[in-house]
Amino acid sequence: MDSQTQNASLQRLQTVEKRIVRVLELAGGVMEEFSNPSGPRKELVNNHCSEFMQLIKDIQVTLREEIKSACEYRPFEKCDYISRISNEICCQKVQYVLQKLDGMTETVDEYHHAA
Repeated sequence: MDSQTQNASLQRLQTVEKRIVRVLELAGGVMEEFSNPSGPRKELVNNHCSEFMQLIKDIQVTLREEIKSACEYRPFEKCDYISRISNEICCQKVQYVLQKLDGMTETVDEYHHAA
């Protein structure tokens, strides 16, 4: 992930953070309205609830996109470590098989000499 992409991602996450703060402010405003001795103002509560729901949806969309983007990030994509280790393991397996074959050859030769 290049630095420009990282900066854009961080900016989107900062926007989400600001939206979360706003969501909490809206929730607090609704709580205050419900605790108002003269009763809640219906239009204010409706406006706060509508904005609350829209912000929650926006937050969900942005976080899903950021999580998806983070999951697509492959920092070791161009690294050949896995293939080199796999080759090394294969070489060790071949050496092991050769040792066993040499042992079998010796056993067969001993059998033929004894017979």
